[in-house]
Amino acid sequence: MKKRRQLFFLLWLLVLPAIAQTYTIDTLKNKYTFINWKANTIKMAENSPAFKKLYQKLDAIANGKKENVHIFHIGGSHIQADIYSNRLRSYLQMMNPEAKGQRGFIYPYSIAKTNNPGNYRVKYDGVWRGYRCSVNRDSIAWGLSGITAVFKDSVSNIKIKANGNNYHEKMYDFNKIRIFYDNWTTDYEISFKQDSLVTEVTENKQAHFVEYTFNKTVEEIEFCVRKVKGAQNAEFLMMGIELMNDNSGIQYTSIGVNGGSFGFYKRCRYFEEQLMLYKPDLFIVSIGTNDAYYPDFDPEKYKAYYTELIKTIQKANPDCAVLLTVPNDSYYKRKIPNPRTRIAQKVIYEVAKEQKMAIWDFYEIMGGFNSSQSWYTNKLMPRDRIHFTVAGYRIKADLLLQALVHSWENEMQLEYNTVLSQIIK
Repeated sequence: MKKRRQLFFLLWLLVLPAIAQTYTIDTLKNKYTFINWKANTIKMAENSPAFKKLYQKLDAIANGKKENVHIFHIGGSHIQADIYSNRLRSYLQMMNPEAKGQRGFIYPYSIAKTNNPGNYRVKYDGVWRGYRCSVNRDSIAWGLSGITAVFKDSVSNIKIKANGNNYHEKMYDFNKIRIFYDNWTTDYEISFKQDSLVTEVTENKQAHFVEYTFNKTVEEIEFCVRKVKGAQNAEFLMMGIELMNDNSGIQYTSIGVNGGSFGFYKRCRYFEEQLMLYKPDLFIVSIGTNDAYYPDFDPEKYKAYYTELIKTIQKANPDCAVLLTVPNDSYYKRKIPNPRTRIAQKVIYEVAKEQKMAIWDFYEIMGGFNSSQSWYTNKLMPRDRIHFTVAGYRIKADLLLQALVHSWENEMQLEYNTVLSQIIK
C-alpha cells in the first residue's frame, strides 16, 4: 500500500498539467535550498486516533472504495484567494474517480466587492454592499463564510458557474443548491431562471438556508432575488452558497476572509449553527498571520480563541482530525520581519499538546525568522512579504500535500506492522 500511495503522489505532481507544474519535489529542493525540507512533516499525528481514522478513510478511497471525507480549511486572505487550498482540493479529488466529491460551500465574493477565486465564476446585477467580519466598522449578521453581502433594491440576478478557468469540464456538476441568507424575513423571494428544474424545496430556519433539489445535474445556475411587492425598508443578506451532488469522495471546503483572525471569526453569529450541518473529518486551521501582525498581539487571548475553535469543531464531530498550521514568516508594514510569529508558533505547540492535535509548522519549513526575505528574493512572495505569488502558493500546497501523504503512509504502515505482529504471535 505504501508504494501505491507514493505512486499516486508522483502522478499528482507529474500527470495533472491543469493544476500542477512540470516539476518534482526533488527539483524544488535543488532550486530553493533556503526551504527547510527536513521540517516538512505533520507532527504529533501519530498520537491522534482521529488522524488514524482519517487515513483509513483516505486509504479506502485510494483503493477505489466509496467513502466520504470532508475537509475544512479556515484562514484569512491566503484561503479567500483559494490558490493553494484549491490546489490541494484538486490533487485529492483527482486521485481517482472515486475521490471526486462535490464542490460544496462557497461564497460569491464578487457581489461583496472583494476578490473571487478563479475556480468558480459569479455574475450578478443590482447593487450589493459587502460586509466582512474582519472590518471593525462593519456590523451585520455573518455565518460560516465571515462575509455577508446586503441587497436593498428590487431585483438581482445571480449566476453561479461551478467550474472556473482552466478547469476540467463538468468537474463540479450539481443537482442541489443551498442558499444561506436571512430567512427570518419574508421581504424577498428566490426564483430560478429555469423554474422547471426545481423538484423540491427544503428550508432550515436555524442554519438560515433554503435548499433546492433539481431534476438533473447542471454546471451553472441562475437565480433571482426579488423584493416582495409592498415590502418597506427591506434587505436581503447573502451568507453563502453550497453546490451539492450525490457523489461520494472528498469534499474540500475553504473558509477565508481577507484580514480574518480568531477575534473576527468570533463575531460570526451563525458560524457554529452552520458548521453543525457537517461532520468534518479533517479541519485545517490556518488562522494567525493577522492575529500576530500588530504589536498588541495577546498570546493568552490567541490561545483561548484557538482552544475554543477546536471545541466548536469537536461539537460538529468529536472524531475530527484537527491540523494546526503555524503562520508563515512575514514583514510588519514591509519594513521589519515580524517577531510575533515566533510567539504564535509557541502558542500553537502548546495548544496541540494540550488538545492532542497535529501541527504543520510552515514557519519552520519556510526557514524561520526573516525567511520571507528569501522567498521574496526568489519571487515566491510579493513586496509585502505577507502573501505569496502564485508560484509560492503552489509550492506551499505541494509541501502540505507531501507532508500529509508521508504522514498517511507512516500511519498505515505502522498499523499494518501491528496487525502483522499479532498474526505472527
